[in-house]
Order: sequence, then structure tokens, then C-alpha cells
Amino acid sequence: MTPDEIAVVRGELEDFAAEMFEPFARNDQRRWRQVYLRGLLTDGRRKSVEPMAARLGEDGNRQALAHFLTTSPWDPSHIRAKLAWKVEAAIRPTALVFDDTGFLKDGNASACVSRQYTGTAGKVTNCQVGVSLHLASDHASAAVDWRLFLPQTWDPASPKAALDKVARRTACGIPEDVGHVEKWQLALDMADEVRSWGIEVPLVIADAGYGDAAAFRLGLNARGMRYVVGISTTMSAQPGDAVPTCEPYSGTGRPPAPKYPTPARSVKELVIAAGCKAARPVQWREGSRPGTGRSGRKRMYSRFVALRIRPAGHEIRQATDGPELPECWLLAEWPAGESEPVQFWLSDLPADTPLTTLVRLAKLRWRIEHDYREMKQALGLAHFEGRTWGGWHHHVTLVSAAHAFCTLQRLARAPKDAAPA
Repeated sequence: MTPDEIAVVRGELEDFAAEMFEPFARNDQRRWRQVYLRGLLTDGRRKSVEPMAARLGEDGNRQALAHFLTTSPWDPSHIRAKLAWKVEAAIRPTALVFDDTGFLKDGNASACVSRQYTGTAGKVTNCQVGVSLHLASDHASAAVDWRLFLPQTWDPASPKAALDKVARRTACGIPEDVGHVEKWQLALDMADEVRSWGIEVPLVIADAGYGDAAAFRLGLNARGMRYVVGISTTMSAQPGDAVPTCEPYSGTGRPPAPKYPTPARSVKELVIAAGCKAARPVQWREGSRPGTGRSGRKRMYSRFVALRIRPAGHEIRQATDGPELPECWLLAEWPAGESEPVQFWLSDLPADTPLTTLVRLAKLRWRIEHDYREMKQALGLAHFEGRTWGGWHHHVTLVSAAHAFCTLQRLARAPKDAAPA
């Protein structure tokens, strides 16, 4: 926002900050939280402390802002809870969406930085990785919870621990009880935390980085939560109509246990066997570019195959009572002109769920890409230059608050018959 635009919403911003940061006990914390939030919202190429302080005029106390961000002992979870309550009331979320994003780094001194894969760069590179939870509906979304992923090289209890990284834990302020936890488990932990705040959203959406983990899907089942998750083409499954059978009993020894008569096949093979003629056209929303939709925007349209299948694998079988594997939806996007399907999802939504609903929910994850883009390009999500665990969590929480303020402003000003981006 320009200084003039900030001036127009200054009163609303101060009211929002007072509500979100009410848990702060000290006057200096209450002051600098609002100043930092205003710095994130004000136009500028960099949103680290020093350039923000230079743009904030008489409020631009670099030392005070740096202390508030990296040293001041405030718990970000209290702010995230209030943020989640505010966002839930405004957007009425239909799903919790989990994802992760990379924070590229040149050096090795920041907490949890390591050479690891991130979709942000599309390769293994030197970075931190943050896992986020978003409340999402068709018309709006916002990140309300975060975890900083700690690689095994930073965990002294891991056989892959690196002595130089473990030695930096104290300087980075990493709590002693924090060790390496898989990203899908961090997601489940955040689902539990959000529910502890009184927010019940019984549907989860995530990409294949989470959907491929049977333990993640089973964890959602144990919590009574449904899912629509991306999966890899190699996941194995039985067709939905497959039935376990017993081989004839010879009369000696233990009677044979029921088993499926043919080996499980990859989900890609199952969809290709169904054939491209099984694909049905679906339009799931209108985009932002000009087009032929009712609102004058481009229609988001493709062809999809939906099959009932029974996911296989050791973890699923161990968790299943009886010989039959649980039945799920397999959804595959197979665009016209493509020789094979291009994307796959798994869902445990009921068997009578319409294809249009499956597609709309699977595609809802695009909102999180929108959130990341706005938080990184406009609000400085990846501009934190501190090295501490606490400072990182403080910064991403304040960026999430700034993003939520922008989202609430758009919702308040959007025409009633329009769906804001």
C-alpha cells in the first residue's frame, strides 16, 4: 500500500492490530506490533527491519523493531489463535489446507537452514522450509498457523546429525525439545492446535507431499477428518470392485487367508485402463484473466476421471480390520489432447459425492499458491534476515496478520455478487 492508502485505512488497521495483539501485556510490545504491521503493508522492495524502519518516518526505530521481532518474549500462538477466529468468521472455511514453502538463504547461520528440496526453487537448494495451515473457502483464504521444519541434520538425536548445525542450535534459540518431525506430522500437529482453538473444519486438502504418506491419511481418519489430497502416479491400489477370495483348502495346515486375486496396480495404470472416454468435462471456477465466463473472466475447465479404488500398502493393511481394503475416490485430470492423465488425487469423501464437488475441492489448493505469492511479493514473507527460531515464528505470524488484514479489506469492499481473489 502507498502511504496515502495506509492513511485511508489507518483507523481500521489500528483497530485490527489492537484486536489481534490484545494478548501483549507491555506497552512497548503493543506499540511496535502495530508499527511492524504497518511496515509490512507499506510499499517497498524489501520488508526486513532496516528498510522498513527507513520508510516509517518517526516510527522507524530500527533497534526497537529488531528487538520486538527477535528478542521480545511473546508467544506467536496466542496471536495465531485470535487471527484464526477472526478469519474463520469472515471467510467461513470449507477446508483446512496444508502446504509448505521455501525461504532461500545464502548462508548457513539461520535456524534450520539446510540443503533440501523446496518447490519454491523446484530443486534441492540452501533454504529453510516452513509448513503452513490455511483456512480456505472458494472465495478467500488465509494462513493462520506455521511450523519451521527442522531437518535431521539439526537434530542431535538423529543418525544424520551434522555437528556444525547441532552446535548452532543454542545460538539460534531452538528449544531443546524440538527435534526432527516429518512435514505431514507437523501438519497433523497444527490440525490439533487449530481444533484446540475451537475451530472445527472437518475437511483437509494437501498436495502429494502429504497425500502420499499413508500415516498422514490415517491420522486424519483417526481425527474424524475427511480429505482430498494429491498423490503420486505410483501409488498402488486395487479396483473398487475387487473382492478378496480364498484359495481352496487342502485340508492340512492353517486355512488360507482371503486375499485379492491379482496384485495391486498403480493409480496411473487404473485410470489408463478406464480409458480417456471415461473422462468428463468439468468447470470448477472462473479465473482472473478475461474470458467467456459469466463474469467476463476465463473459465477454469478440464476433463476428469473419477474411479472407486482401494489403496494398498503395508500401513493401510495393518490399520484395516478384515481382508477388504477401505474404498476411496481416485480423481485424475486428463485434459483433452493429452495421451495420459496429468494429475491425481485421493479422497475419502462419500461414494455419492458428485464429480464437480471432487474437482472443486481438489482444485481449491490454488488459493494457497495465491496466499504465498501475495505474502512473498507484497508483504515480505521471505525477507526476514534474523537467524533465530523465535524471530522466524514472530515474522511469519506478523506477515500472516498483514495478509489477513488485506483479505478482510477485500471481502468488506467486494461487490456482494463477486467472488474476490
